[in-house]
Amino acid sequence: MITKFPKNFLWGAASSAFQIEGGWDEDGKGMTVADFNSFKRSDRQADSKVASDFYHHWKEDIGLMKELGLKTYRFSISWARIIPDGDGAINQKGIDFYSRVIDELIANDIVPFVTLYHFDLPYALVEKYNGWEDRRCAYAFERYAKVCFEAFGDRVKWWLVHNEQNLMIRVDERMNITESDPWKADKMRAQMDYHMFLAHALAVNACHEMVEGGKIAPAVSSTCTYPLTNRPEDVWAAKMNDWFKTNYCLDMHYYGEYPGYYMRYLKERNIVPVMEEGDRALLKSAKMDFIALNYYRTLCASYLPADEEHPVGMRAYRGNEVDFDQYGYCRDEKNTNLAASEYGAQIDPMGLRIVLNDYYARYHLPLIITENGLGTPDVLTEDGKVHDDYRIDYIRGHVEAMALSIEDGVELMGYCPWSVIDLLSSHQGFRKRYGFVYVNREDMDLKDLGRVRKDSFYWYQNVIRTNGEI
Repeated sequence: MITKFPKNFLWGAASSAFQIEGGWDEDGKGMTVADFNSFKRSDRQADSKVASDFYHHWKEDIGLMKELGLKTYRFSISWARIIPDGDGAINQKGIDFYSRVIDELIANDIVPFVTLYHFDLPYALVEKYNGWEDRRCAYAFERYAKVCFEAFGDRVKWWLVHNEQNLMIRVDERMNITESDPWKADKMRAQMDYHMFLAHALAVNACHEMVEGGKIAPAVSSTCTYPLTNRPEDVWAAKMNDWFKTNYCLDMHYYGEYPGYYMRYLKERNIVPVMEEGDRALLKSAKMDFIALNYYRTLCASYLPADEEHPVGMRAYRGNEVDFDQYGYCRDEKNTNLAASEYGAQIDPMGLRIVLNDYYARYHLPLIITENGLGTPDVLTEDGKVHDDYRIDYIRGHVEAMALSIEDGVELMGYCPWSVIDLLSSHQGFRKRYGFVYVNREDMDLKDLGRVRKDSFYWYQNVIRTNGEI
């Protein structure tokens, strides 16, 4: 198949600070929630102290990006490297590091595409007031964003605010939610989510004021849910699963207010967040310029009735804390029509086409895919090669889906697979690899941290060179 992509299509790749950088406390950087959680698992897997050691290999790694042919590199800045305690003194060494990275990208004709917040809240803010539960966290984030816009806005024009707020808010560990009572945890979660919406609006407005020609958007974890059967209740349950896991978040960013069904849920659970005068005007004033989405899988759902023990709106979280059942709305099911990766993510390129069409039809904003990839163990052969045809097949299917979406009329401006090189997986360490470049280390053995181009590196290099011919 020969695909047709726009001439200026942004072929890229992605990463995040805590998963790639290492140097977790070097040059004044503070500890983050992501560091804290990784250290709790350090007896079983790699933690964030070294990760892929981009902090010391950044120039070499950008050279590999240039060789790969990347048009853009989507990466995140660590808030705690810029402001170690979250809302105190600015760390000039942190600014200098990211400035060098940005300059090197530009020198290699790679557009820097920067995420401000990717799961790594400065841990000092947790100790001060439990992070996002307190409204002050939103204003601390606004200050941090303004520091970044001031320092890098002359060279960085593409910005993302929060990575996957809609998913992050469901993972207690990432939000530092330790409450065992389900209602209290949901109340805390709703308030944190609301404060993140405020922070997003503050950052969007600051970007538009401070960065000449700046474009800014949310990066959401996209959701496409199929009904388990054609029973009307299951069809409705599938829609509600999408709405509660993703669409409510996009609607809040786009319209500046909760959609009716979500406000009903908040009232059903008696967890409506505290809102202050002026918030509504702020939320409505912040206009996102595009939509960034991360896509890995689709879901399946059936209707789940409520009962006396499980009132309407009550959620039951699955073992992975990402998927949940919601009484009176939906229950997560397995789709028997799809194959899955070794780690359980069902592989479905068609779902990407559905998501792209859905979001474009709803919002009519340009779209960019900022994560998409296959996480699986890779084997380095004795002759120093990595044969990952399975990754090539996975990405090929999703590139085809993108091409068809463009034919459908979707304004798709870029594709940044996860990830540019192997990096730290939050719960599987270096057993679960995504990169086009193999990083020669294991969880408990740093080895030489050498970089090895996988077969997928050369395949994707050709995709970029031919602007999407596969």
